[in-house]
Amino acid sequence: MACRVTFVAAAGSSSVLAERFEDDRPLDHAGWSEVQRVAHELLPLAAADLRYCSPAPRSRATGDGLGYAPLVQLALRDCDMGRWRGLTLGEAMAREPGAVDAWLADPRGRPHGGESLLDFIGRVGGWLDTRPADDGCTAVAVAEPSVIRAALVYVLKAPPATYWSIDIRSLSTISVTGQAGRWSLRLGGASTQPTRA
Repeated sequence: MACRVTFVAAAGSSSVLAERFEDDRPLDHAGWSEVQRVAHELLPLAAADLRYCSPAPRSRATGDGLGYAPLVQLALRDCDMGRWRGLTLGEAMAREPGAVDAWLADPRGRPHGGESLLDFIGRVGGWLDTRPADDGCTAVAVAEPSVIRAALVYVLKAPPATYWSIDIRSLSTISVTGQAGRWSLRLGGASTQPTRA
């Protein structure tokens, strides 16, 4: 029994340097243009048995713009950043440099008063593990790049520090196949064999 989940990274609402923790801004004109530019390539994913998105406005708008009509999943929300919510990394660093350093160094740390990186990875992985195990079941999930990075760390059973080394571009896709506790990363086209995690 295996399910295939294809993650689609939400379209951007600002430049990478201007990205904010738990960004709740809607898609801007550039983001909508991105969605329109790739919609024809990503539209086939609308045929998935299940279609989901994170509660972030840009994820919901991306899913709707691609024709998915996705169901919001609270477990796919961005990491709870506590008092840093709405700040850029640079702004948090300017206010609390020691706390930011501690947060980046310790996956169990929560100096911002929110969720630790380990808890975030576990939450996203827990969502993944509750997907239907029906053989051949397909799902698409539009989410923030941070959520997709967390899912990949979970699927690969990689050290938490790996999270910081994964670059997810807006509107890129990545698929995983499997069932609870046994996921494989799938790269490339339909003919590519999945790599066991």
